[in-house]
Amino acid sequence: MAYSNILETIGKTPLVQLNNVVADIPATVYAKLEAFNPGLSAKDRIALHIIERAEQLGKLGPGGTVVDATSGNTGFSLAMVCALKGYRCVLTVTSKISEDKLNNLRAMGAEVILCPKDAKPNDPNSYYRRAEQLAKDIPGAFYANQNFNPDNSEAHYLSTGPEIWDETNGRVTCIIGSASTGGTLCGSARYLREQNPGIKVIAVDAYGSVLKKYHETGVYDENEIYSYRIEGTGKNIIPGNIDFELIDRFVKVTDRDSALRARAIARQEGILAGYSSGAALQCLHQIKAELTADDVVVLLFADHGSKYVSKIFNDDWMHAEGFLTENPEQPAPLVHANKDQVLC
Repeated sequence: MAYSNILETIGKTPLVQLNNVVADIPATVYAKLEAFNPGLSAKDRIALHIIERAEQLGKLGPGGTVVDATSGNTGFSLAMVCALKGYRCVLTVTSKISEDKLNNLRAMGAEVILCPKDAKPNDPNSYYRRAEQLAKDIPGAFYANQNFNPDNSEAHYLSTGPEIWDETNGRVTCIIGSASTGGTLCGSARYLREQNPGIKVIAVDAYGSVLKKYHETGVYDENEIYSYRIEGTGKNIIPGNIDFELIDRFVKVTDRDSALRARAIARQEGILAGYSSGAALQCLHQIKAELTADDVVVLLFADHGSKYVSKIFNDDWMHAEGFLTENPEQPAPLVHANKDQVLC
C-alpha cells in the first residue's frame, strides 16, 4: 500500500509475543511496539491528534507555532507533524535529555531550549513554565500542553486501546505501561475497561516521582522528588491526563533494573526498545506472583532503543552510573543515580 505522506503511517503498530525475557512469567505476555510508528514512539499518535484538533477548533492556523515541554519523544513527533504542515516548532526540554533525542529534535527542525533538570515545576526556569511563557510571547503560538490537554489521552482511546483489544481478540487481562503524562496508559485503558471492566491497569513509576504516593494517599509530597535516570516514566507534577481511578496500582522500579531489562529485551528478543520499555518489563517481573496461566498481559513499549544508544546501550555510561560491574556474575547494588540510598 502506498501512502501520500508519512503521517498516514501512524498507528496500527504490531503486538508481539515475548518469550525469553518472560520465561519465568506464568502469563502470556505481549509487547505493543510503538517504535513502529514513523517517529519511533507512541507520541506520534498524540502529536497528530492534538495538532489536527487545534486546527479544527481554530487554535492553530497557517504560519502558526507549536510550543510544548517535552522529554523528547512528544517533541520529535510534534516537530515531524509541523514539518509536514508548515508550522514552526519550539520545544523546551530538561538537561537530562539524552544527546540522541536532542540531536533528533534539531534534525527535524525544532527550536530547542534546554532547561535545568532539577528546577521545580513552578520555577520560571523549569521546562513547564518556560513553555507556557513562550506560548504567550510568540504571536500565533499554540501550546500543545501534552500533560493537561485531554486530546493526548483521547488519541490513545481512539487508536491504541482498540488496536490492543482487536489484536488480543479481547483476551487481554492486564495492561502495564509507564505513567508520565498518562495519555498512553489511561487512554488505552479507558477503552479497554469499557470492553471489559475486569482488566487490570498497572502504572509504572520511578523512584523520585510523586505519582505512586499521590495515587495511594491523595498527597502531593515534594519530599518524594529527586533526580532519576529513567526517561518517560514518572513526574514531579500531577498531569491532568492521568486518570487515577482507572489505575489499579502504581509500581516503582529502579533506574538500574529498568536499564538492564531494556538491554535484555534487545539481546534475548531482538527488539531494540527504549528505557521505559525496560521499566515496564521490570514491573511485570515485580508482580509476576499475582499472575496465572490464564492471564494475557500487554506491555506498552513506548519507543525505540535507538533514542538511548548513548545511555543504556552504552557500556561506558552504564558503568559510570554504577549499573554494570566488571564481573557480570556479581550484580551491582541497587543505588539510585542521584540519591545516596541503597535499595534492598
